[in-house]
Amino acid sequence: MTKVFADRIDIDLMVNGEPVEARVLAGQHVVDFLRQELGLTGAHASCEHGVCGACTVRVDGASVRGCLMLAAQLDGADVWTIEGLSDSDAIRDLQEAFIARNALQCGFCTPGMLVAAEALLSQGGVPERAAIREHLSGNYCRCTGYEAIVDAVETVARQRAGQVQA
Repeated sequence: MTKVFADRIDIDLMVNGEPVEARVLAGQHVVDFLRQELGLTGAHASCEHGVCGACTVRVDGASVRGCLMLAAQLDGADVWTIEGLSDSDAIRDLQEAFIARNALQCGFCTPGMLVAAEALLSQGGVPERAAIREHLSGNYCRCTGYEAIVDAVETVARQRAGQVQA
C-alpha cells in the first residue's frame, strides 16, 4: 500500500442523527467505514463498482453508493443508513408496503432499495411507474422481478399524498 493510502484522516460527521468522530484510512470506502468501524451492516458491500446499489446510503440528503465514496469525504456530512431510517420510523410505511406487496425475497438488495426509494418519495408527489423504475434502475434485485417493488413504492407515494390505493 502506498503511503498516501496508509495515511489516516480525522473526520467529524453525523450518522443517523448522532455525532461521530473518527480517524479513517485515506482510501477507505464509506460502506467499509460504516460496516467495519461503526458496526452498521445494513448497507452491503457487493459489486464494489457502483452498479448494484446494495451499498446505498444517504449523504447530505442524496443517495450515494457507499462503495464509490471515500469515508474521508464524509467530514462535516449528515449520513443516514438503513438502520437510522428504520429506527426513526422514517420508512416504516415503505417497509410495511414491501412486506405487504412481497417486494423482498432474499433481502440482500432490500436496504439499498429502501434507501433509494425513500430518496424518491421524499421529493413528494406521486411519481409515474416509469419514474419509479428509472429511479430504482441502479438497484439490482435478482429475486423479485421488480414489479412488486414498484407496486410498493407507488402504494406509499399514493398514501403519503393522501390518495386511497385500490
